[in-house]
Amino acid sequence: MIIGLLTATAASACYGTGSVLQAVGSRKSARQEAAKASSSALTQHGGPSLSSTAKAAVTWEFMLGTVLDFIGFGLGALAARMLPLFLSQTVISANLVITAVLSIKLLNIRLTRPEWASIAVVCSALVLLATAAGPEGSGHTPISTHWWLLIASIVIIGGGTLLVRMLGGRAAILAGLLSGLGFGALGVGVRVLNGVDPFHLPSLLGDPAFYAILVAGIGGMYLHTVALQIGSVNGATAALVVGETVVPGILGVLWLGDSSRPGFAWMAILGFVVAVAGAVAVAWFGEPELAPESDTERATGPEHEPGDAEMPGKERGRLAGQASGSAGSGG
Repeated sequence: MIIGLLTATAASACYGTGSVLQAVGSRKSARQEAAKASSSALTQHGGPSLSSTAKAAVTWEFMLGTVLDFIGFGLGALAARMLPLFLSQTVISANLVITAVLSIKLLNIRLTRPEWASIAVVCSALVLLATAAGPEGSGHTPISTHWWLLIASIVIIGGGTLLVRMLGGRAAILAGLLSGLGFGALGVGVRVLNGVDPFHLPSLLGDPAFYAILVAGIGGMYLHTVALQIGSVNGATAALVVGETVVPGILGVLWLGDSSRPGFAWMAILGFVVAVAGAVAVAWFGEPELAPESDTERATGPEHEPGDAEMPGKERGRLAGQASGSAGSGG
């Protein structure tokens, strides 16, 4: 249990640090595209194009963040094999706390009292969960359920990609929720994956859950990148937490045999609900307040980067408010 908790905590640290670095890289790329007044940066619906997402992915901040994400993925996968999913996924989702703290330095964001209070709530809930968690389930399931997991992963990622391109800049929350469901499917896939213990490569490659992990992991990362590029990153992250925590936690109990210690079910439920609510509150209260523009500023745009007129309103305001922090981190 202790090793599993340490592993999940390390995964959370990697994910939290990686998210901030990816946000810095995404915003730097968005500013550069806006400065060039590039018409190829957005789809006809106002969302980021594949080319703009690719350009964001080649900034050094984003690449370093992605490396940390891969390390976090490996550690998270290991934690999912050692802990009940309602515990491992919740600890990993606490990367919001790390993201919030690092944002003070890298994104020049000052945390408010409600944010600090939300962080304290998350930490307290994690203590409750760790105290109440019992042994993880076996993870042995019929192969048909592995196929259903693969189908669900394809539907989530494929449908999410299509909807994001159709809804454009209005899809930040949706992209966050679907990326969270993708990461949740990844966690479930790791738990049920055949050919791991003992290691048997043919069984591993022949398991549909292996391909569900690839689809959900890569697709979830893409949708998360899109959510970082279009408005309300904090709201999108809150939706991600719900998707990657609630669904896997429920499936772990109902499907995989995860359980709490005898007599501690109430504490596990309380800790789970409070942890998710606290994580959502961290993201919600972290939404930056944008001062309204004056008529002169709207006319002349002195506070904006060149080409701001081509950017969605929420993204333009958010970048203006956080440009100094992003630039100081490598921009």
